[in-house]
Amino acid sequence: MNALGIIFANIYDSSLGELTNKRTMASLPYGGRYRQIDFSLSNMSNAGIRHIGIMSLYKYQSLMNHIGSGQEWDLELEEGGLEFLTPYSTSRNGSFRGKLEALSSVIVFLEEAQEDFVVLADSGVLCNIDLEKVLEAHIASGKDVTVVTKDGIADGKKPLSLAIRLDKKGEVADIAVDYTAGAGYLASTGIFVLRRDLLIHYVQENVARNLYRFERDFILQYFNQKEITVGVYQFEGLALFNESTLEYYRNNLALTNPEIQAGLFSAGRTIYTKVRNQVPVYYGENSDINECIISDGSVLEGTAEHSVFFRHVSLKEGATVKNSIIMNDCVIGEGAYVENAILDKEVVVRAGSRLVGAPENPVMVKKGEVV
Repeated sequence: MNALGIIFANIYDSSLGELTNKRTMASLPYGGRYRQIDFSLSNMSNAGIRHIGIMSLYKYQSLMNHIGSGQEWDLELEEGGLEFLTPYSTSRNGSFRGKLEALSSVIVFLEEAQEDFVVLADSGVLCNIDLEKVLEAHIASGKDVTVVTKDGIADGKKPLSLAIRLDKKGEVADIAVDYTAGAGYLASTGIFVLRRDLLIHYVQENVARNLYRFERDFILQYFNQKEITVGVYQFEGLALFNESTLEYYRNNLALTNPEIQAGLFSAGRTIYTKVRNQVPVYYGENSDINECIISDGSVLEGTAEHSVFFRHVSLKEGATVKNSIIMNDCVIGEGAYVENAILDKEVVVRAGSRLVGAPENPVMVKKGEVV
């Protein structure tokens, strides 16, 4: 595939609170055994994109540990293959003011690439998409930029980083950024396709004028000025937006629904992740497990319902877990009760403890805490 891939690892970090305190959005665990970047990496790898840059300004150690050499995604960690890009920031607080600033600081990476097209992807939207078809549609459309969109997300409540309304002919009629759009709008999935030389040109032009935001300062501004043409690729498959703690919580538990599992993992394209060889799950004689996602290495002797268990979790006898996300190496002590909760890695819930959140406000326990 004649395209370069770029994945933004830190997008929406601030909206996930404690979940991204020591990790990037891209390395956030999901669904028992995956990281969120697995979806973007797998989509690109399945489409034959072999030159990929991962943009991560900070907190990227866990991300690098997860990806390793890139072998699981049929990628090679080397120049011209899979590359970690750790660009500098020019802002005083050390964080990016936008994607254009990030791209500007690694402009040499873009200039030295040989591919004609660039596929940009965020880490907050999980989907299983055929990027070959997206590129083919982009080329056929003749548009300068193609935005991959999803219907049914805009509801007048959720703020969208980029919202697009089409006219009766299917052409872009309106673009809005950071907008709580109504049902007549399509939501951007954070996937964009455009020519590499066009991207380089507008990165340089915008940053030279102190403009840093990709959606607002590039897409919106130049579309309104009729300097660029924008088209959409309407993705018909399942797309899960994990752009807040509540969305992350709900979309993890949604995997207990077989239809959601099928929409995310059974589209004829594999979602790859780091392989970890561990012993199978052990179910105790008195365990009672219903509607749960269970990962290998766990020892379950208590009761669990509608929950997601990551690897090597210990659920002691008499303990109960409901509607919760339990990450790697957590221990739920005897007789403990956990409901509507997110337990980060290595949390210990003492025997007899009671930890209860609300469906709209799950309780969050930080990595390594004892409660």
